[in-house]
Amino acid sequence: MDESYDRETSGGYVTNRAARAFIRALDRRLLNGSAGQMPVFLALVDGAAYTQTELARIASVEQPTMANTLARMERDGLIERTPDPADRRSSLVSLNKLGRKRAAEAMEAALAVNEVAFARLSAAERKTFFDLLHRVIAALDADGKA
Repeated sequence: MDESYDRETSGGYVTNRAARAFIRALDRRLLNGSAGQMPVFLALVDGAAYTQTELARIASVEQPTMANTLARMERDGLIERTPDPADRRSSLVSLNKLGRKRAAEAMEAALAVNEVAFARLSAAERKTFFDLLHRVIAALDADGKA
């Protein structure tokens, strides 16, 4: 068996390449903002409010990355911060009216990107794709806890 590395059969490489293609396609469709805001939009679109720490955990990003994203979103007038009643040292982040509008636009763009991405797959192939991808994620998550 050939043990040489082939990036086209590397799960990490191909998955990263696909993720970057999704992000580029989403960025092309978003008139305001960037695909980098999507994890925040996804977490807050239903009216939820979370601390920065909770948002970083939900989005699976480091605290500094989330802090930078939230700072840009605050600068752009998309979020509001309110004192956390459970911890006076932190604040809860939620989308304001403009943020909810932009989140809805981002969700529409994401749906359009998904349609393009999966147009050549049957419903059964889409289901298999997501089932397998979730299993890969679970395996890697479990490995990180070992």
